[in-house]
Amino acid sequence: MNSLFGTDGVRGVANEFLTPELAFSLGRAGGHVLSVHGAHRPVLVGRDTRCSGPMLEAALCAGLSSIGLVAWKLGIVPTPAVAFLTRHLNAAAGIMISASHNPIQDNGIKFFAADGGKLDDALEDEIAAKVAAHESLPRPAGAAVGEILERRRVVRSYEHHCVALGRPLGGKTVVVDGAYGSAYDIAPRVLQALGAKVVPLHCKPDGRRINVNCGSTDLSTLRAAMAAYPGSVGVAFDGDADRALFVDERGGDVSGDHVLAIWAKELAAKGQLPENTIVATVMSNFGLERALKDAGVKLLRTAVGDRYVLDAMHRGGYRIGGEQSGHIIDLEANSTGDGIATAVKLLSLAADTTLHQLASGMRVYPQVLLNVRVADKRRFEDDPRVKAAIESAGNALKGTGRILVRPSGTEPLIRIMVEGPDRAQVERLAKSVAEQVAASESA
Repeated sequence: MNSLFGTDGVRGVANEFLTPELAFSLGRAGGHVLSVHGAHRPVLVGRDTRCSGPMLEAALCAGLSSIGLVAWKLGIVPTPAVAFLTRHLNAAAGIMISASHNPIQDNGIKFFAADGGKLDDALEDEIAAKVAAHESLPRPAGAAVGEILERRRVVRSYEHHCVALGRPLGGKTVVVDGAYGSAYDIAPRVLQALGAKVVPLHCKPDGRRINVNCGSTDLSTLRAAMAAYPGSVGVAFDGDADRALFVDERGGDVSGDHVLAIWAKELAAKGQLPENTIVATVMSNFGLERALKDAGVKLLRTAVGDRYVLDAMHRGGYRIGGEQSGHIIDLEANSTGDGIATAVKLLSLAADTTLHQLASGMRVYPQVLLNVRVADKRRFEDDPRVKAAIESAGNALKGTGRILVRPSGTEPLIRIMVEGPDRAQVERLAKSVAEQVAASESA
């Protein structure tokens, strides 16, 4: 993978790393690569509410226009809306300006291919190479210069699509935490169209407060707001609405793992789950694995990151996959994680019962996470004492839990995760492995 594009596009502090100049270059290089590969249709550009969004949008669209492409500005929209509309409108590509759940100072640029999927690595590498080389790319003049057009109205197609995924919600009260981000207006409208009584929370386009003590990164304010509406359920989105987490009628957390368990059982019972298999990451709770096994559903685990989940889904022909974070992918609904579609599906399943009852079908096993800072992230792999500690912990769990020890992909850390039915035991086992990893570093 190139050094410019990470697993989720180009990200960094806006106006420091992700400058207008870089956004302009990405627009030009990306536009050139797309046009070389036969894409001459409009490029859709969306953004979240971050303060840096309009600045980067202007630079990016200028870059696209300067290479001769037409840019359609969608305005503030969820990331999944860009993916859906790119495919639905037969656009050349889609580009989302967002840093998802990251802090307000960050921003990012993510490209979608014409089919609504992420650009493959080869195309990202090609774009990155042209940005790095500062290549002299074509500069059409006169009528050949691309246009920049406002096209907010086409977003209604995405709203109608989300509504069509659900069923009447029968006046169910739903507190919607929009995280001051992309879901602030669309999510309440979609749920209201399905008959829900919506209580909006943090549903304003305020880029100075996006993800700050709200949304899917902090459910405490949602839970507090629900107290005023007995029997209500809560849904919290992140900044770009590609993920959603929930709070049930009794104040219990409903994670992405719960959503996967509930949905998989429903689809399997109807014979609509390909290969009776779903995809999740190595970080999904052991309780998900047990709940699925009891329902006769297989769980395929991948490395952390929606890119890996999606790749495994495509390779195996599977329908659904996702992460604990609430990033759920249903390939029959969209080509990427879609928080609003997830909310519609889950609340529709709970229409004739309670969300608490549905979520109770999965037991959440105690999970302990420890990090050990190291100079060499590979050294621990060859230490026999570390291997022995990991093997001993696995034997102690005896199939009732699991242990995962892996190097961080971004920091000089070894991450140790232990799950099992007894919290005291998993804490003890995690500590013993961490001590051996630390000892291997000083040996």
